[in-house]
Amino acid sequence: MPPRLHRIGSALWRLPRRALVLLLRGYRLLLSPWLGASCRFHPTCSAYAIEALERHGALAGSLLTTGRLLRCHPWCTPGDDPVPARPWRPFTGLLPGSSAPTPSNLKKPSP
Repeated sequence: MPPRLHRIGSALWRLPRRALVLLLRGYRLLLSPWLGASCRFHPTCSAYAIEALERHGALAGSLLTTGRLLRCHPWCTPGDDPVPARPWRPFTGLLPGSSAPTPSNLKKPSP
């Protein structure tokens, strides 16, 4: 692939992530000061979302952010909740050559 096409493809791949980060930065600039500081976690939910999107991309970052927002309710335990280094990958154990346990490579218990 020519270098110019590679740069264009790479920029298009990052476009959804950049659009979401731009929306979040707009929220932090325009709406967040009016709503006040009421986040139960550190970092705040918007800072968490931006970090998750920048670190893991649009899809995984959005899933992590959605999980964080669902954890934020009056009965939750507040505190430090950093973005994980690796996002949850539920189906990687189904890929050939993975070391995750699958039904075919699990040992049966001895009687």
